[in-house]
Amino acid sequence: MKQLTSYNRVAGYLNKLFDLLNQRFFESALSRPTITIQSTPRAYGHFSMRDDTWVSVTGSSNEINIGAGTLARPIENVCATLLHEMVHYYCHVNGIKDTSRGNTYHNKRFKEIAESHGLTVSHHEKYGWTITEPNDELLKQSKSARPSGSVKGRELKVHVQRESILAGPLCKGPKIGKQSMPRGSAEN
Repeated sequence: MKQLTSYNRVAGYLNKLFDLLNQRFFESALSRPTITIQSTPRAYGHFSMRDDTWVSVTGSSNEINIGAGTLARPIENVCATLLHEMVHYYCHVNGIKDTSRGNTYHNKRFKEIAESHGLTVSHHEKYGWTITEPNDELLKQSKSARPSGSVKGRELKVHVQRESILAGPLCKGPKIGKQSMPRGSAEN
C-alpha cells in the first residue's frame, strides 16, 4: 500500500535531521542552510558554496541538496549523505580547503574531518576520499532519527510530482559507488 506524503513534510524531516546531526557532530556550529530535494544526476547530494544561493526577506543561505531518487535508501545512508554535505559546509565556513580539481577531488583534509564527524571514508580513484558510509556513532544516531507515522520500514520511495512525493516500498534510485559524488562537479 502506498502513502502520499507532502514534499514539505520530507523537507521538514531533512531539516530536523540536519538539526540533530548539527547538534551531535558540530556542536550546533552550522546555521541551517536551505535544504532542497531535487534530481542530482550522478550524485546523492551536493553543497552550494555561495553564501547567497538562496535569498529571502530573512537573509541569505547556502544550499544542501539531497537527490530525490536517493531518498529510497535506508535512513542511515540518507543521514550519511546529509552529513557528507554538512562536512563540506563546515569546511566552507571554516576556510578549510577540502577539495581540489574544481571541487571534485576530496582530499585528506576532507577525510580527516569527515571521520571525526560520524563518517567512515574510503578512497575513489577519480574523486579521492569521497566514498562515505555511516560509522557506528552515526548508525546509532540514525536509528533514533527514523521517520514516524507516514513511512513504514527503513526506506522511502520518492517521486517528485508537482508539490507532493509518493512514499512507499524501496525503489531503485541512481547508485554511484557507496556515497555521494563530489560537490561542485559539472553534473551537479
